[in-house]
Amino acid sequence: MERRLLLAIVLALLVWFVPLVIWPPKPNPAGQRASGRADTAALQTPAESVSSADRPLARPSASRSDTGRTVWVQSPLYRLGFSTDGGRLTSVELLKYQAFAPGDSAQPVELVPHGDAFLGHRLVLPGGDTVSLDDWVLKPTPDVPGIVVNAGQPAQTLRLDGDRGASHVTLEYRFVPDEYRFDVRGTVTGLGSGGAVLLIDVANGLRSAEKDSLDDFRHYAVVTKASKAERTDFSGIKPGQRALFDGPFEWVGVKSKYFITAALALEEGQPTFGGAIAVGGPRTGKAATRTHVTVTMPVQPTGTFRYQVFAGPLDYQHLARVGHGLDDANPYGGIFRPIIRPVSVFVVNILLWMHDRLHLAYGWALILFGIVIRVLLWPLNQKAMESSIRMQAVAPLIKETQDKYKNEPERLQREMMRIYREHKVNPFGGCLPMLLPWPVLLALFFVFANTIVFRGVPFLWLPDLSRPDPYRIIPILLGLSMFGLSKVGQIGVPPNPQTKMMVYFMPLFMTVLFLNFASGLNLYYAAQNIFSIPQQYLIAKRRLREAPVTAGGARVVAPVKT
Repeated sequence: MERRLLLAIVLALLVWFVPLVIWPPKPNPAGQRASGRADTAALQTPAESVSSADRPLARPSASRSDTGRTVWVQSPLYRLGFSTDGGRLTSVELLKYQAFAPGDSAQPVELVPHGDAFLGHRLVLPGGDTVSLDDWVLKPTPDVPGIVVNAGQPAQTLRLDGDRGASHVTLEYRFVPDEYRFDVRGTVTGLGSGGAVLLIDVANGLRSAEKDSLDDFRHYAVVTKASKAERTDFSGIKPGQRALFDGPFEWVGVKSKYFITAALALEEGQPTFGGAIAVGGPRTGKAATRTHVTVTMPVQPTGTFRYQVFAGPLDYQHLARVGHGLDDANPYGGIFRPIIRPVSVFVVNILLWMHDRLHLAYGWALILFGIVIRVLLWPLNQKAMESSIRMQAVAPLIKETQDKYKNEPERLQREMMRIYREHKVNPFGGCLPMLLPWPVLLALFFVFANTIVFRGVPFLWLPDLSRPDPYRIIPILLGLSMFGLSKVGQIGVPPNPQTKMMVYFMPLFMTVLFLNFASGLNLYYAAQNIFSIPQQYLIAKRRLREAPVTAGGARVVAPVKT
């Protein structure tokens, strides 16, 4: 089989595998963990409802005059709203990110769905009674309308207290400047000697802030970390279905395409949450937009509990500073994850460095990065060309050997290996330079599909590098550049009908495939192809000099320079 036909088949197989990476098999939403089991008794209580008959720690107080009051906490990064009803988180505005959803244009991203709240707390007592703190009226200390968290200043603390008879509840939220995370510390008196199990309502889905909400909904998932990060898509949990996750977990969260809300253990490497339950919410269409996620953690008889909350962007730099392996809170790549993730992290860091240190727009950084990749591969392309010339030189001998020993497979194999060895020919020597850019290309596909760095970033006529080109200019340019690269690459190569067909088929196929991919990915690939054309031309000219082809099609093989 001709070498170039083999390469074309390899490329076609790689392209065929891309949809498997884009749409990997859905995981089992009720996966088991070897490290422990969830608190089964606690998880029997539905996360989305608490009966009014639940027995409180003490009788409700007569006065609830300040019900519904919101205390605001603001920093340069966010604006958080905490209700005096149970200390729930009713608003999470991310001031550094603009919402693109219809109706939210020019407004900051809001993570809490309208009329909903995060971080509801409930206690399951040894007898099975459930006590919800949501109907406790808590008073802030000091009694101020809000708290400002400024950079360079000490951490600020919001304290909420409530009493019912002899029982007392304290919730403290401690905010660190320049971070999207905060600490939660609570104390509940009157639990008795048996302690309790705390149920924390992490989130009930997130409010979509994207122009393409359907694409955003496809990324909605429950993410957990026991020994490693795992993801369960909302679409895998049917409405009303309760999926149990056995821990212990170091963190549990709910993510969209670009944002996440998660409850984390205070100490890194110390799983705190016994388990989690996800209850599928109603669907108005095929998209799954709501899933109520609750985590459990034990509360000692002293009534104290502690954990952290991260509510912010899926930004690698911010997540890496938090620790806990939270930078892997968006696991992607399917079966290629062990390869894709490290390459993706490397590529993102390179692009961030080029943007920050070289002061390049991300579009120019992508173009320059594509050129650098091709420059680095130039020596390998030269080696591949030499291998190609050697293959052409021994092609008549190979054909003669194949005809001579066509009925003796073992003898044919030995003779072929002898020819390759004596003439220093590697039949796969030309594949490596063509395959090496693919891990970077696949990594960039996932980077643009999941990384918030490129969200809303314009370049030239492109309104958003993370979204498809609205005019389809870049995908068409990609296809043309790929066709030109293939045509130049055929100079000096003996005619082959299969190879000629692939020269036309592959550019057309790739153009159609990349039409709806992120414009930044198309920009990188097109720039790389365009820069490769002069390289390929130089290689083709050397091929003509060292292995010219006569007008009659006969090879006149020149000695190979090594």
